Amino acid sequence: MENQEIAILMAAGLGTRMRPLTETMPKPLVKVNGIPLIETVIKGLNKRKVSTIYIVTGYLKEQFGYLKEQYSNIVLIENTEYLEKNNISSLYAVGDILGSANCFICEADLCVTDDTIFDKVSAESCYYGKMVSDYSADWAFDVEDNRITRIGKGGTDTYNMVGISYWKQSDAKRIREEIEKEYKKQGHESLFWDEIVNSLLDEINVHILEIPAECVIEIDTVEELENANRRKK
Repeated sequence: MENQEIAILMAAGLGTRMRPLTETMPKPLVKVNGIPLIETVIKGLNKRKVSTIYIVTGYLKEQFGYLKEQYSNIVLIENTEYLEKNNISSLYAVGDILGSANCFICEADLCVTDDTIFDKVSAESCYYGKMVSDYSADWAFDVEDNRITRIGKGGTDTYNMVGISYWKQSDAKRIREEIEKEYKKQGHESLFWDEIVNSLLDEINVHILEIPAECVIEIDTVEELENANRRKK
């Protein structure tokens, strides 16, 4: 089907900032209000009727197996390089799945509190972003006329990355091609995949899709997890 969509969830990392919880459990399976983080993402994608959700695993990969029993459209892909390389390796691991259809790329350790954000429709490839006043040291975007002109750490009075992006098939394929090129170069091991996109911004149109900050909660510490668990469902 022409309008078929897929999703790639990156779940390979160690989640070191949430130790000791993540010493025995991958961060995406940590629960907020009784629901694993990754399932808050999966439920939103399934509400949109995404055809297939590819989950790239690495650390404690066997613990993700139950998701295949619980959701009929889950495919698990192993990233065997997650200990040696940055998250560029997770998109390399999916091969030509990236570029095979319109595609969501999501971090798997998000707490999505409002799954209607996945109902939003964009005519262009886009990053979901939240507006942050003043300076932020997190990943942010420079934007002109709603088009992203730079992706990198640090920004003032601009949109911050929330871990969700959406890619038209042709753009996803172009990202895949560039990842394959970078893989042949020394130093690719340290790259974030978003840096690949940043290098292509003159070539592909990538826009901001703004969402309210409270729709996606970033949880990087045990304290932030405890705060999230105090929130009402």
